[in-house]
Amino acid sequence: MSVAARGSASRLLFFGTPEFAIPTLEALIDSPHRVVAVVCQPDRPRGRGQALAVPPVARLAATHGIPVLQPERLRDPAVAPVLAAYEADVGIVAAYGQIVPDSILHAARLGLINVHASLLPKYRGAAPVQRAIIAGERMTGVTIMRLVRALDAGPMLDAVTRPIGLDETSDVVERDLATIGARLLVDVLERLLAGTVAEVAQDDSQATYAARITRADGIIDWSRPARAIHDLVRGLHPWPHAFTHLDAQRYLLLRSAVASGETDATPGAIVEAGERLLVATGSRGLLDILELQREGRRPMPAAAFLAGHRLPVGSRFAASATA
Repeated sequence: MSVAARGSASRLLFFGTPEFAIPTLEALIDSPHRVVAVVCQPDRPRGRGQALAVPPVARLAATHGIPVLQPERLRDPAVAPVLAAYEADVGIVAAYGQIVPDSILHAARLGLINVHASLLPKYRGAAPVQRAIIAGERMTGVTIMRLVRALDAGPMLDAVTRPIGLDETSDVVERDLATIGARLLVDVLERLLAGTVAEVAQDDSQATYAARITRADGIIDWSRPARAIHDLVRGLHPWPHAFTHLDAQRYLLLRSAVASGETDATPGAIVEAGERLLVATGSRGLLDILELQREGRRPMPAAAFLAGHRLPVGSRFAASATA
């Protein structure tokens, strides 16, 4: 008999850590059901001072008096019995930050379901939004899926699509998907509890992997087309940012646009450095750098930067300081 049929609110375990998980946890707190515990990553050092930072999900849970568990590793044998003692009906996962081991997959009576920010089976993994934008995708979405042993490979319970604007950055898209995913999750949860949700197997042959983002992903290859470089810039905004070098200086590219026109200049060469900062790319394209940051300095709009820094036309950005 379903929870709904028994006429009682369900007991939920919630697994999540960053801002992406906040709308889902808020929606569950506002639902008729009870979040009996929240599991998130431990406090981690952040910023130049390396002070310990409390995860956003832990802060929200604390304000509502929800118990917070922050195990270093979910695989720790002591964790599973603690979670089982909450006698949860369903576990909800949203950007938790660790692979959930077998010992936890059955911590709730009806298993664990996950809010994943892609249209599965594409972009399984840690960075689906960033990887989709870097790849130039025009469409993304959220999939609610059942957690299984394999990474993001479980059956899908529902999905919703969202277009990606040509100039949208990953933070904007991810923030919107978090809200969309929260609404979808609550709807799927009700159907799961009522026993009416349909589970659809993923087509593994169509799967792609969205690897975790690192700083090395930001290296700009100026021989690529302007659109591909622009997609890299916006996909890696707000972290870690695309970057390039000039005269042993490292520059972060924070905002860009694909400029009209063509050039015969060598990719990476500065074509204009007056009112605009235009750089040659592969396929005879032009990238308009709108905002940049020299390493160790503050971010600046390109026009303001050029007013105080000389970047000679013809000088060339490169992937490394020694190129």
